[in-house]
Amino acid sequence: MVDVHGTVVDGFEPVREAFVRNFEQRGEHGAAVSVYHAGAKVVDLWGGTAEPEGAEPWAEDTAQIVRSVGKGIAASVPLLLHQRGQLDLDAPVRRYWPEFKQHGKERVLIRQLLSHSAGLPVLDTPLSPDQAMDGVSGPRALEAQQPAWEPGSQHGYHAQTYSWLLGELTLRATGRTIGRWIAEEIARPLGLDLWIGLPPEERHRVGRIAELETPAPAPGQGLRLRPKPAVVEAYRDPGSLTRRAFGAIDPLPDENTPAYQAAELAASSAVATARALAGFYAALIGPVPGGGPLFAPATLALARSEETVGPDRVLVVNTRFGLGYMLHGTASPLLGPGSFGHPGRGGSLAFADPESGTGFGYVTNTLHRNVTADPRAQSLVRALRRCL
Repeated sequence: MVDVHGTVVDGFEPVREAFVRNFEQRGEHGAAVSVYHAGAKVVDLWGGTAEPEGAEPWAEDTAQIVRSVGKGIAASVPLLLHQRGQLDLDAPVRRYWPEFKQHGKERVLIRQLLSHSAGLPVLDTPLSPDQAMDGVSGPRALEAQQPAWEPGSQHGYHAQTYSWLLGELTLRATGRTIGRWIAEEIARPLGLDLWIGLPPEERHRVGRIAELETPAPAPGQGLRLRPKPAVVEAYRDPGSLTRRAFGAIDPLPDENTPAYQAAELAASSAVATARALAGFYAALIGPVPGGGPLFAPATLALARSEETVGPDRVLVVNTRFGLGYMLHGTASPLLGPGSFGHPGRGGSLAFADPESGTGFGYVTNTLHRNVTADPRAQSLVRALRRCL
């Protein structure tokens, strides 16, 4: 029996029950989940170990690398800059980043970068881990890259290149790196333990992550869903957009190293607590202790407006994206039709649901082989839905 710590307010006990079942039935080793509702924290739970196969307990302040959950954090930057009149989402990227316009990218719009329709999910020459983290090689490679499709005509998940696209755009528009902007404008004012570019003094708080096999369902718990053959083939084929998009850094970095976690890779190296993720999304849509709402009504409408929908050239399933956020749909079932947020490959999930006034954050150190809809996260979302 795993020790689960923390609190839930009356009426949200089903979330705790689902959290416990994840350890008992779904191969959880260490995790945390947090929920804000109407500006107040109503769920704050953690349990297991700080390393998937270790003995040190997951502590109240344990943070974790959350992979693509960082895309949702990063997406708030151009939206807030637009809200402040510092960035035009309908402008071509070259207005802020002149060198970007090479090789058929003259008319690529900022909103196309955000919605994964710019045609830049791959690099013809992958970057080494050192190049990926140096803050220069990624943007230079994208300047020289030709789009894989006519920008705006299709969409496909920009799994790794999203880091350099949004990072360089933020730098050109503000003079600050994206990690610094988030720290100074969002995380510190709201007291949130989330970082794109982990400071050395916070390194001791971060648990290790590892990819482990998803356990078979317990008797009576349903069948394990198998991916469609087209999806399996896309991940196996070295020449597919899928493999090339996820392989834009080759070899893949060790995500547990201080260097990787300190790198400002918004698409993959963000570090956060579940509490901070829930607080971040709650602050986007309403007041929370310390501030908010960050989004004005018009910006909130932009955040959850559908930009792209249908077959995803990279993920090989149907996806729905707004301006940087995944929206509720088959690939990423969130709390409700108006929800917006982002999953992290392997498990983590964070989102806002404006209709119910909810911010949700879940982090795990046990990565399973999924991209968008982890059974553990979805069990928590289903339980939360019953509480509202």
